[in-house]
Amino acid sequence: MFNRNRCLRNVAAIASISSLVTGCGVLSSDASQDEGPIVVGTTSAPSTLDPAASWDSSWELFRNVYQTLLSYPNGATTPQPDAAESCAFTDKSNQVYRCELRDGLRFSNGNTLDARAVKYSIDRIRDININGGPAGLLGSLDRVQAPSEHEVVFHLNKPDATFPFVLATPAMSIVDPDSYPANSLRKSSGIVGSGPYTLKSYQEGKQAELVGNDRYKGFAKRENDAVTIRYFQDSGTMVKALRDKQIQVTYRGLAAGDIIDLQGRTAKEQDIQLIEGSGTDINYLVFNPKDPWAQKKAVRRAVAQVVDRSAIAHKIYKDTVDPLYSMVPKGLTGHTTGFFDDYGDPSVPKARKILSEAGISGPVPLTLWYTTDRYGSETALEFAELKRQLEDSGLFKVTLKSRPWKTYVEGYQKGEYPVFGRGWFPDFPDAENFIAPFVGEQNALGTPYPEPRITDDLLPRSRAESDRGNVVKEFEEAQQILVEDARLLPLWQGKQYAAASEDISGVERALDPATIMMMWELHRKTSW
Repeated sequence: MFNRNRCLRNVAAIASISSLVTGCGVLSSDASQDEGPIVVGTTSAPSTLDPAASWDSSWELFRNVYQTLLSYPNGATTPQPDAAESCAFTDKSNQVYRCELRDGLRFSNGNTLDARAVKYSIDRIRDININGGPAGLLGSLDRVQAPSEHEVVFHLNKPDATFPFVLATPAMSIVDPDSYPANSLRKSSGIVGSGPYTLKSYQEGKQAELVGNDRYKGFAKRENDAVTIRYFQDSGTMVKALRDKQIQVTYRGLAAGDIIDLQGRTAKEQDIQLIEGSGTDINYLVFNPKDPWAQKKAVRRAVAQVVDRSAIAHKIYKDTVDPLYSMVPKGLTGHTTGFFDDYGDPSVPKARKILSEAGISGPVPLTLWYTTDRYGSETALEFAELKRQLEDSGLFKVTLKSRPWKTYVEGYQKGEYPVFGRGWFPDFPDAENFIAPFVGEQNALGTPYPEPRITDDLLPRSRAESDRGNVVKEFEEAQQILVEDARLLPLWQGKQYAAASEDISGVERALDPATIMMMWELHRKTSW
């Protein structure tokens, strides 16, 4: 269906596994059914249980309890049918996309999952239209039809070869029309889905208990009967729980210090395996054009000229991340080094000249916001380092402020923050997904960024091309516009790390192309 460079599949297919245990043997892949649920720890708790409200790592939970028309089986290089039996464009211009559903699909409450439910779910996202929500992914969708019980037809308002990838995101989770209001978010704390698991119980910010869904029909083969996800505030507490055998797997939020410690421990000291692989998650700053200082291009460019990414990667993250000079990460077709090409190494004299030529003198006051509980334990240290770098230049006076993720999201969606930090785990592995979500009047940041050259020309041209290797020039030009505007300032690109008890298998298979953990791949080793 598509020809594309893929970096994220390296995480699962050719992950480098550093095992901190001695010996090896032939292991059974059969799941042990009598030892209770596998417990997974993460520092990324959901911000919502309703797919219509989420364009963040709530998707981690969604992938396991909801179902989408398309998804990523282990080893897949493009989206494959899940709730659908088959999907394909039916025209040469990539504007009509038709899916045929599997027979006998039902939600966890027993209600029928049919074409009407799919149409309802997609229409509902657009009707509710949460600021910064997933409706921004559906910009190319004109209308949805359900001509029969098993047939769904998507009519696009422009060619869009990436639309199947949109349908494969957990944002497009199919919900039960009888359980989710058409024009408002669901207020109940439960979930009615059709995925491999059902949500047995949920304690916000603490844990989610998943049990196998016997009604599920799709590609996933569950290797376990139950998984409990525990949400931690910091890496240290999470790793201690792993060492104390209170959890069996950690994913998302491992701090650099803990990673280094796990890498250095001997088998005698710790029966833990560390799975390491390349990743395409990124971390960046956002400048709010409504702020009197952040709206000035000279201020933004001066910040870009001062920030030392290498120092952040080395001092704060101990080289467990890489400096990033483009919003499109390394490993994807279209990656550039535009910010390095334009700004070079950090330079206070160059930054001073940028401000001086714009008539700006004296320290520029900036308030930088970050979240305390989303991107890992180093975030506060990272922003302290940013403050030090900017203030040591003598060109800025920085105030740091922070909030927990749930209220942090509300704040940036309301435009409250002059400059704020964000991380991005890709919706799908294509350069498009590192540009389109951040531009336009409606975007994932809740901060309008109208840029017609990108939204009305470069992205439409790229979407008309199924062979993604043929759209490098469009992505390079789009990135150069982002470099010149400096509305978004990339800082670093992450690597993938997961740690697990020695008796757990399937971790390297559990990461899909969006680095979301497919819990059904996890299982206990039952014999040596």
